[in-house]
Order: sequence, then structure tokens, then C-alpha cells
Amino acid sequence: MSDTDETRRRRVLFRAQHRGTKETDLMVGGFVARHIASFTPEELTQLEDVMELLDVDLADWLSGRRPIPAEFESAMLRRMVHDIAGAAR
Repeated sequence: MSDTDETRRRRVLFRAQHRGTKETDLMVGGFVARHIASFTPEELTQLEDVMELLDVDLADWLSGRRPIPAEFESAMLRRMVHDIAGAAR
């Protein structure tokens, strides 16, 4: 892994754990902490795209309170929903 990859991973992890609301800090930060070492550069890009979304929407989608609208549907967001649902059990 290059220094650039490591720096990017640290930045993504920090950002995931400091979202702005406790709920998304725990859900998004927990997901990223569990998987950060295995993300490919493409998956990091997808994750960065997800983290551009509003906390209120992410919290609702990740917790299952609302379905993910088609325009925001992505492989990374689906993976996060599946992982977070499993972690909550």
C-alpha cells in the first residue's frame, strides 16, 4: 500500500467517525472501521461519495427507517445497510 493509500484511508476513517451526529458517527464510523483495511481504491471512492450525503438521510437509510431512493442507490450504500443490519443483531 502506498503512502497515498494509507493517508486516504486515515482521512476516510476520521471523516466516517466524525460525521456530525452520534448516530451516523456510530453507524458509518463502525462500518468503515471494520472494513477500512480491505477497501480497494475504487471502493474508497464509492465510500467518499456516500459520505457526501446528508447525515439525516444516511441515518434513515442505514437504519431501515426509509428506503434508499433510486437516485442514491449504490453498491457501497447497499453493502453498508447489509453490514450495519448484521452488526445490530
